[in-house]
Amino acid sequence: TYTLREPELVDAIATLAASLGLEAIRVDLAGCQDRPGFLGRIAAALGFPAWFGDNWDAFYDCLADLSWRPGQGWVLILENVHDLRLAAPDVLDTALAIMGDAALAWDERGRPLRVLVAA
Repeated sequence: TYTLREPELVDAIATLAASLGLEAIRVDLAGCQDRPGFLGRIAAALGFPAWFGDNWDAFYDCLADLSWRPGQGWVLILENVHDLRLAAPDVLDTALAIMGDAALAWDERGRPLRVLVAA
């Protein structure tokens, strides 16, 4: 997980990811203050399937699958995390840990999943 501070860097990362055949998915978390809100925004941005159970285990399962997404890998860019970090830091920490685990699982399969936090 990397932290970005400049909006131009977020755009540049998305462009670079696309040039490398990776799908860049931007997730706007402005106003998000709890686990259901976070999971809902991620599910919408990634187009999680109907079987998504709206819990941490299902979150990991979907991130470790992503068979419905194009690209040779993925770059998730979490934008506007400030509200979530203030209201529910444990939710953000848990989400980032799960995303890290999913990234490791994808690395073992030779496909990147990277998560960037735009601060």
